[in-house]
Amino acid sequence: MQKKTIKRLVLAILIITFLFLLINNLSVIDEDSREFRAHVLEVDERDVRGVGISRTGVQRVRVEIKEGKFSGEKVNAANNLSGNLGWDYRFEIGDEILVAISETEDGEIASALALDIYRQGWLLVLLGVFITLLLLYAGYIGLKALFSFIASIILIWQVLIPGLLNGLNPLLFTAFILAILSALILFSIAGFTKKGLSAFFGTTCSLFITIGLTMFFGSMLALDGMSSPYVGELMAGGYMHLNVRDIFFAAVVIGSSGAAMDIAMDMATTIKELKARRPDIDMKGLTKSGFNVGSDVIGTMTTTLLLAYSGGYLTLMMAFMTRTTTYRRIFNLRIIVSEILRILVGSIGIVLVAPITTIFAAWLFTVEIDFNGIKRKFFKNKNH
Repeated sequence: MQKKTIKRLVLAILIITFLFLLINNLSVIDEDSREFRAHVLEVDERDVRGVGISRTGVQRVRVEIKEGKFSGEKVNAANNLSGNLGWDYRFEIGDEILVAISETEDGEIASALALDIYRQGWLLVLLGVFITLLLLYAGYIGLKALFSFIASIILIWQVLIPGLLNGLNPLLFTAFILAILSALILFSIAGFTKKGLSAFFGTTCSLFITIGLTMFFGSMLALDGMSSPYVGELMAGGYMHLNVRDIFFAAVVIGSSGAAMDIAMDMATTIKELKARRPDIDMKGLTKSGFNVGSDVIGTMTTTLLLAYSGGYLTLMMAFMTRTTTYRRIFNLRIIVSEILRILVGSIGIVLVAPITTIFAAWLFTVEIDFNGIKRKFFKNKNH
């Protein structure tokens, strides 16, 4: 009991530390800061040009700085409009925005650039709602899930993305990171148990199957990854050496890995509960019951992937609907085929992870393995 309390305390301290550092990094303004929250007082659009909803030129806004060493000062800021609706935002009086300040050698304001709407306050509120609901419903399991969630963010942002930018093999490096993430997430939730090991085995098998399918069909479909968002900006920024095709393949694998992990844990938990309810059941009986449950789970999860990816390209599909584009043309477009590859490869991975996990878990739960003894032996040898 005391050991479990210590584990909970350590997890809570780690999570609180991360959240404190996150909030502190977003909220605290030091002497070297150049970006500040500001309030829009006036708007001048005399230098804005354009027809319809697209605008180019410069929108000038009068703002009052709300934080940092310039707090309370009023300054004119420029909002450069390029005509790109995905990047541009025209501000209105009363908006809370983020501005970048350039200083003179004397520490005075030289110029200001209006960047975007200030949104991080409400993002932190949304994060707080998520954490609260997770902990209220799942308790200690929710605490462990939150730890794995935070650890996943750190691994992706601090390890995976820098590694890809440095030119590491996208598929091999992504597979390595996903294997670590799977172990971290599954073992932190289920512990080093038969259930955790079964879920990890199924997830890992699905990972390598998905990589093989993505490489084969991606090559056969002549997908080069250039339809991925912001590839042009990335290459224009000096990263011409990147293997964009394999980065796209890695993105497909990452997108399907979460759902595969979910199914693997569902099936491992199902087998565990069946064995706990009926200790006399054999491997064949566990496998048959697991397949019955898995077929229902797969039926809904494949549709979940379809809806998830379709939602991301809803406006694109609406644009096709407004034009006289034939189905043959649509289903041969690179950007559409790329998303279909994501959906189908992810769905195949889900279909396969359920029986793989079920069979392995059914075998594992019908053999005698002393996991506690293994852990004691491991840590004993490690101490020596």
